[in-house]
Amino acid sequence: MSEAPVDPVRAARAHMRQAAVKRFYRAVEVREVEGGRHAVTLDGRVARTPGRNALSATSRALMTRVAAEWERQRETIDPADMPLTRLLNSAIDGVARTMAETRAEILRYAGSDLLCYRAEAPETLAGRQAEAFDPTLRWAAERLGARLTVAAGVVHVDQPPESIEALRRALEAFDDPAALAGLSAMTNLTGSALLALATALGFLEPQEAWRAAHVDEDFQNEFWGVDEEARVRREARWREMEAAAIALAATRTGVAAPAR
Repeated sequence: MSEAPVDPVRAARAHMRQAAVKRFYRAVEVREVEGGRHAVTLDGRVARTPGRNALSATSRALMTRVAAEWERQRETIDPADMPLTRLLNSAIDGVARTMAETRAEILRYAGSDLLCYRAEAPETLAGRQAEAFDPTLRWAAERLGARLTVAAGVVHVDQPPESIEALRRALEAFDDPAALAGLSAMTNLTGSALLALATALGFLEPQEAWRAAHVDEDFQNEFWGVDEEARVRREARWREMEAAAIALAATRTGVAAPAR
């Protein structure tokens, strides 16, 4: 029996709950290690994930950003201030062993994607959803060959099998664990595989995808005000979104839309 896919977001939050650890190193560097990978070193020793694997990736640019998180720690190490490290831990310890399962989980999101379910009222919200969602739906149809059905309300609508297959082919292009972990995290954070793919493939900026994912919430906030706890949670989730975007951008080379 295959293991359940690791949700990078949940894994990241689990790391956030760890007790504070005193900073135990002075120098942080990025060093090339075997297999053409690049690793963070602390006082000359390769840093390790919670699973005791080398904290490394194929992208030196990515590891430079990870090293910056370690460098900016002060007297104690604050996991909440290291979203990229947490994401990479999840990629190395979990996603690398469950690539097929992680892709399947993202594809399940696509089957009931946020962008495909619209408010019937009020008209203002429906208009904002159309403005935020429709460009990405058109992009998915034209670039990926995935034409998805849009429905009013929350009743589930089955998507065309050929469109789901087109999205499956698009996901196959993400064969780097760090990239796939970033795509999975972004899908979970936005509730949309399409927004995640559009960001990963350069159609959307991360901020655009984030705004689209929160159209409903922002609309409600205009009427009822912003809850402080909700605001803090959203800011924390945005830091995770940024980390996912960094991982995807650093590993984007070679990732393209599949042939149709």
